[in-house]
Amino acid sequence: MPLRFAALPGHDARTETMTIISRSATAGSGHWHWGAQELWAQLEPLLPGLSVEVLARAPSTNALLLERARIAPNARNSGFGPLRDAPGSADAPERVGRRQADLQPCLLVAEHQTAGHGRQGRGWRSARGASLTFSLALPLAPQDWSGLSLAVGVALADALQPEAAPTAPRLMLKWPNDLWLLPPAQDAAPERPPDAAHGRKLGGILIETLVAGRQRLAVIGIGLNVTPLPAPLPTDLVGRLAALNEFIPDATAPAMLARVALPLVQALQVFEREGFAAFGAAFAARDMLRDEAVRTTAADTPEGIARGVDAQGALRLDVAGRMHTIASGEVSVRPAAGPDTIASPDTL
Repeated sequence: MPLRFAALPGHDARTETMTIISRSATAGSGHWHWGAQELWAQLEPLLPGLSVEVLARAPSTNALLLERARIAPNARNSGFGPLRDAPGSADAPERVGRRQADLQPCLLVAEHQTAGHGRQGRGWRSARGASLTFSLALPLAPQDWSGLSLAVGVALADALQPEAAPTAPRLMLKWPNDLWLLPPAQDAAPERPPDAAHGRKLGGILIETLVAGRQRLAVIGIGLNVTPLPAPLPTDLVGRLAALNEFIPDATAPAMLARVALPLVQALQVFEREGFAAFGAAFAARDMLRDEAVRTTAADTPEGIARGVDAQGALRLDVAGRMHTIASGEVSVRPAAGPDTIASPDTL
């Protein structure tokens, strides 16, 4: 949650096990060492058949993984196989991956994502060196998909900031798929203006799925601001973005990927077994909208008081004493004090 569904022609998903694909640029080339082999060794026992791939540039990691899975099955044996060094450009998507019609797990990272998108097709703004943009594709079969984006948010937040000191910014979750940084608890005074009280956007999550026969491939896209985005920024983004280096001073994109990758995979496997119930309490502890006056785009519930989420992860909205639930993807949530003070800026 939110989920995007796309149709995929049925095909034989049986494919040979392929070798890890990685691109680790040297420091002299202006890129980081991503430790793809180390990530693969850590994650592959949980995700057999996994590949880890890093590109210098890609339009959208989600789109590349979805396109790979969509390729017709009769093209699967066209000669594309494992690559020891993926190219620095993703202009030819067929050269990026291990195989066509691929439904096996893949962690795909773009140092610079040039055409990323978020919910409702909005653009994701990122920059090489300042952003971590990656997608994890894997077959997933939970009994109920509801609340998946909240579970992913919990996994990321707990990995990035297990505990916040009283003087540290607080990493919170904004329903249904954003990570926000709020002022330290000791600074959250009532007299502060809404922008300061409600913090700044740190990252976002986009989950898309493909149905392939009896399987469903989930593609979990993550975008995080590691350091401040370079100027100039659009006027509507100035002062509205947060970065990981505000509370992790030595943060780099590769280090942050290493920090969140395993907890993310573990959380997805817990979600597959137990659903959102395993994450409800942890989400409530980081729910930045709880007890806030909010506005929605739903015609029958234009505004109310957010009262957390229900057992399926839907937003609970108190409207004049009557409780309503709002499912993911139906609303954009903003504080009642102003039309845009808590809207998610298109940054990731």
